[in-house]
Amino acid sequence: MLVHICCSVDSHFFMEKLQQEYPDEKLTGFFYDPNIHPYSEYQLRFLDVERSCKKLGIDLIEGPYDFEAWMNAVRGLEKEPEKGARCEVCFDRRFEVSAHKALELGETSMTTTLLVSPQKSQEQLKKSGDAFHVSHGVEFIAFDYRKNGGTNDQSRVSKTEQLYRQDYCGCIFGLTMQRDQQHKLMDEMFSPLSKQILPASIEERLELYSKRMDLEDTNIPYKIIRERFLNYRLIRASLKAGTDIIPSYPLIYSTINRTRTEGKIDFELDRQHFLNREEVRFITLETFNNLTSSNYKNTQELMFNAPSSEVEITLRMHLCKGAFNTSAIIVIDEIPSSKITLILETKTYDDTREQLIITN
Repeated sequence: MLVHICCSVDSHFFMEKLQQEYPDEKLTGFFYDPNIHPYSEYQLRFLDVERSCKKLGIDLIEGPYDFEAWMNAVRGLEKEPEKGARCEVCFDRRFEVSAHKALELGETSMTTTLLVSPQKSQEQLKKSGDAFHVSHGVEFIAFDYRKNGGTNDQSRVSKTEQLYRQDYCGCIFGLTMQRDQQHKLMDEMFSPLSKQILPASIEERLELYSKRMDLEDTNIPYKIIRERFLNYRLIRASLKAGTDIIPSYPLIYSTINRTRTEGKIDFELDRQHFLNREEVRFITLETFNNLTSSNYKNTQELMFNAPSSEVEITLRMHLCKGAFNTSAIIVIDEIPSSKITLILETKTYDDTREQLIITN
């Protein structure tokens, strides 16, 4: 039987149940989810599904990531709610490719781990699956593992196995509506030009779960824990000296009360140059290089190839003599004597992040 897989949280429990109830059935996992966006989120979910299938001894095939084809398929349905018409088209797209893969492998039946997700309509899934049975000759089997406390069992399994527990279906349109309803920043879509891995970003989680795989391969015990913290995202920034726009780089957790401020350098102390407005500080690139043991040739290079956020936080604590300062600290090539105009739009907010702790 071909098992279409959406994510490890659904698939691990679902395929465990299949193995228990059908011990003689050979299961082949098929990860085909072109709806998942951004691509780093797709990579993260596939990585965790790989681990899950390895633990269960199930062969896994990765389908194509044809995101553009999926976008074309759901065009005009962007405003549809969860379990609406867009989901039906999404299921049809994934079932069609899965049915072709089943036929290619000589399988006569297929199912999907989407059936166990409480966020999905089993009626919608069965309708799409039955339609492809008629058109492709591949029988769709709708297992209901939600009943009799199945959803609680699934949650228990995901915690025991320390699976990656995503908090949106993967679809950018569903995510947009979900974050709007929650009045939360859609920080999953931030991808800085600096290439920096941001705190609590998908890229940070991808690094963490990749490291987790390495620890398991070498039998090093670990625990994934969650912690609350103050997160930060830079939305836009620019700096003018007189009428000239000059390259500038705000350190992480740089904020001002408004998005725009003007002023002149008032005084210098310990290689920090203080603006006479909004508690803004400037340091030269030379100072930045000295304090971070870096070797950037100019600020523009720093803008497109920043160090880790940990390096910047350490520098901020050194400059501000404390851990809770959110004054704007701007790196520039040289300190200007003319009037300065700073635009800095940011967001700071309560958030949670995962940490990987080695327990031996």
